[in-house]
Amino acid sequence: MSRVFLSFVLWAVLACGLAAQGLTGLARALPEGSVLQDRADGVDLVLQLSQGVPYRVFTVDAPPRLVIDFSDVDFSGFSKHRLLETVQGVAAVRFGGYRPGWSRLVADLTEPMIAQAVEMTVDHATGQAQVSIEMVQVSAQAFAAASGDPNPQFGTKDPEVTTSPKSSEFAVVLDPGHGGIDPGAQRDGLVEKDIALDFARVVQETLRRAGVRVVLTRDADVFVSLEGRTALAHREQADVFVSLHADALSQGGARGATVYTLSEDVSDAASALLAERHNRSDILAGVDLTGADDLVTGVLLDLARQETEPRTHALAQAIITGMDNAGGPMNRKPWRKAGFSVLKSADIPSVLVEIGFLSDARDRKNLADPVWRSVIAAGLAEAILSWRDTDAARKQLVRQ
Repeated sequence: MSRVFLSFVLWAVLACGLAAQGLTGLARALPEGSVLQDRADGVDLVLQLSQGVPYRVFTVDAPPRLVIDFSDVDFSGFSKHRLLETVQGVAAVRFGGYRPGWSRLVADLTEPMIAQAVEMTVDHATGQAQVSIEMVQVSAQAFAAASGDPNPQFGTKDPEVTTSPKSSEFAVVLDPGHGGIDPGAQRDGLVEKDIALDFARVVQETLRRAGVRVVLTRDADVFVSLEGRTALAHREQADVFVSLHADALSQGGARGATVYTLSEDVSDAASALLAERHNRSDILAGVDLTGADDLVTGVLLDLARQETEPRTHALAQAIITGMDNAGGPMNRKPWRKAGFSVLKSADIPSVLVEIGFLSDARDRKNLADPVWRSVIAAGLAEAILSWRDTDAARKQLVRQ
């Protein structure tokens, strides 16, 4: 008997074509059709998802549990206290996020059972997926021999059930670039990771005073992976994602505030170089996500173009106007495009803002000035609020 069923078939929905309906950046667990069922010799678990995702299934002993890990799935559609009706052999089912980019479902077993068959099927018409797990009763010795996490670095901590934020709240996730072992650019005693965090805190305070819920991807000098940053934005149901940087680049007229949006067609060589550097920052922590990114980029870009792309472009233009009105100075070409991994959330308008460039003497002087940073941060915050109101009005017109 296999020790674990590993199903890391990335984005199985790709095989269904881009015509699948309802595909979003974050899969949702669907209550309808999800069920636990008794069998004479075990239990069947069926879980319906809004789309296919990478997943893995294994059991853990002492106490016996069935564990299913998913590449981020939103369980908010289920009751906090009752995901599935429990049956004989299953005492309780818990679920939630437990590490950036991953969600976990744990079923407490009252008797030893192992996964005899595991399958994910995807509906070609809707893109929805069904995970089916057939559990069979075995001896305690057989269960212990077949159990264990094949990748202990994931951890076997049970998830804490998380509650979803109020859907009526406007939520902004600010992403101070770099952090921890990744300092970012450094010039004349200025460090990008420190500037980005300080700037994010000022923007956060300004938006909070306006009644906006604001979450930082990091609020300390710690390293957060690119995957973790975007996963947090999804968990927080962000309306806007803004990544903040103050890079150093010797080519391409790197001077003045610049706003980047996602595109597979880069604006210029300098933007391409900047994106490549940002996308590979995870290697510092021993995590190279480049291959996974390449696999899903096409789907994410196509999804973004349907609705999110024009909203993202409007956000970029609003931020450029807001920062310019606050005094800038802006880059001679303030809106640029590149393939930043951190912007690949297809369902969240996402931009990357270079507040200025540490490679430029004028920008360094401004970035070192807390008064200048406060003024520009206020301009960026006002721009987000302006975009929020315009976007809401546009949505209302569409509904009419």
